[in-house]
Amino acid sequence: MGIAVGGANSNLIVYLIQKVGVKSIDAAQISNIVNGCMNLTPVAGAIIADSYFGCFAIVVVASFIAFLGMMLFTLTASLPSLHPHQCPNASSTTTCGGGPSTSQMAVLYSALALMVIGTGGSRFTNVTMGADQFSATRDQDVFFNWYFVALSSSTIIGSTIIVYIEDNVGWGLGLGICTVTSATAVVMFFMGKRFYRVNETGGSPFTGLVRVVVASMVKRGMDKDGEAIAEYYYGSKLDGQGPPSQSFRFFNRAAIQVNGDTNPDGTVAKPWRLATVEQVEDLKTLIKIFPLWSSSILISVTVGIQLSMTVLQALKMDRHIGRTFSVPPGSFSIASLASVALTLPILDRAVYPAFRRYMGRAPSPLQRIGVGHILNFIGIAGSALVEQARLRSITAHGPGPAHLTSVLWLLPPLVVVGVGEALHFPGQVGLYYQEFPEALRSTATAMIALTVGIGFYLSTAVVDLLRRTTGWLPDNIDAGRVDKVYWMLAVVGMINFCYYVVCARLYKYQNKNKEEVGLEASDTLSTKVEVL
Repeated sequence: MGIAVGGANSNLIVYLIQKVGVKSIDAAQISNIVNGCMNLTPVAGAIIADSYFGCFAIVVVASFIAFLGMMLFTLTASLPSLHPHQCPNASSTTTCGGGPSTSQMAVLYSALALMVIGTGGSRFTNVTMGADQFSATRDQDVFFNWYFVALSSSTIIGSTIIVYIEDNVGWGLGLGICTVTSATAVVMFFMGKRFYRVNETGGSPFTGLVRVVVASMVKRGMDKDGEAIAEYYYGSKLDGQGPPSQSFRFFNRAAIQVNGDTNPDGTVAKPWRLATVEQVEDLKTLIKIFPLWSSSILISVTVGIQLSMTVLQALKMDRHIGRTFSVPPGSFSIASLASVALTLPILDRAVYPAFRRYMGRAPSPLQRIGVGHILNFIGIAGSALVEQARLRSITAHGPGPAHLTSVLWLLPPLVVVGVGEALHFPGQVGLYYQEFPEALRSTATAMIALTVGIGFYLSTAVVDLLRRTTGWLPDNIDAGRVDKVYWMLAVVGMINFCYYVVCARLYKYQNKNKEEVGLEASDTLSTKVEVL
């Protein structure tokens, strides 16, 4: 599925500009919206998987929907009635008729919507299902690393080979290959059904969390002296259960039993007046981890803007390597993906074992996320320097092809950002999977997708705001100041890193049993975040 998504999504901006006739900045905005949606739908899929149908059913249904979307997207490129007509003897970016019709855009948006629902619904639910096949935390951490290697590698194939076919052979053939690969993915996943460990769902865990809030409000008048001698309700899980923690004590009242809250057999008589201690602690865990999660949103904002601006920069640079080969502009996102795919095996097989051997433990998830923050704003600053050099070249020599800056200068900043992603993305997934309540495992792995989705939406809002209030982003970026956009993001990224440091120093791991077993998540924050 990664090959299909990479081939269709990586070249979406170019497809919208050259095949559909959309303006460049508008195409970048549409791409950001699609990427945002594609990273928000996993949350809905995860909630449904945790509450009702389980991971397997969601992955199968979502993958089939993605196949339907890919097939419709292929038809928009293959059928002349579904895209504007190309003007004879005109450049590849010229369409006749003044742009696409309303019906053509409706079909295109329908295809993108199906792709978003299907791809987003299956991508991170797959992660949870894969991790559920292992019992040891270290094995789960290794799976997370290699899942991102596979995801990055397949996307690289789609962003290079498929994109090259789209640009040089034909959009219909390239997208047709994407359709075939997505169908193959559905069949292969379903064929392994008898080998999977499938966990059953126990009803919606979110109902219990809401019950804690409601019961706490109902019992808000209970005096604190009564809490000290209160009898707490544990439900059917009595072993290993102590009283609720003292953090966020207000919610402890939800688990205090009073007359009439329970039936004679011990079951709950008034569900919205009583919650279990476990449900109370689960809600507290989510509240405690929220600041850490929120600090990662800005990383996705910077990545979203960098990816879209990189495509626009590549269209204005010398993309030739040698005399004949021209790199497709939609393929430059693979620099980050390639660095992720190459960095993760090195981390998993060399760096982390070396830390265990000489330091006694591997870097914790919080430490890995912190290093990822640092590399992110360093890479964004690098993109600003490259754009400054490109604009200076245009000012000195003009925009003629003889003096275009080589597109290869875009690669180093993308590589640095990719190395950061290899640290903070698996680090976040491992942290959330480890710390979230067991009933919210699918939601835990989807939290990174929610971060990315919100980030892409905010990146769209930031670009739109800059277009309205500054002259940095005109349709012709040669007349703009994309470098100032990058510098702004780098400065905000440094401020966000300081916010992350505060959140990380205040956070204490909740799941100490897994912390002792899983060496990669072995230290508590009482040892301090060494990288910080």
